[in-house]
Amino acid sequence: QVQLVESGGGLVQPGGSLGLSCAASAAVDVMAWYRQAPGKQRELVASITRRGEANLSDSVRGRFTISRAKNTVDLRMNALKPEDTAVYYCNAVRQWIEGRAEYWGQGPRVTVSS
Repeated sequence: QVQLVESGGGLVQPGGSLGLSCAASAAVDVMAWYRQAPGKQRELVASITRRGEANLSDSVRGRFTISRAKNTVDLRMNALKPEDTAVYYCNAVRQWIEGRAEYWGQGPRVTVSS
């Protein structure tokens, strides 16, 4: 079992910046951040492999960056908009020939409001 410990988030004004960090308790292959806004489905925000290959959703590309050091992933969020308000969940995936396992964090809240 892999535990994910998240930190960061909070309240920020539109146009501001926040950071999120997530540390996995063991080696994982892919780490990602998802978010879920009130009344909406959970969506992928950004992901990064252990080789550092990153992918960002169209809605955050150019404003957010994802980085990784071993089994810690950071999401830097700039130029935040009210529509970025959501609970952000850290996700980690371990893969092997026979299958995969997926883990989730508790989800820090990000609120963008004036």
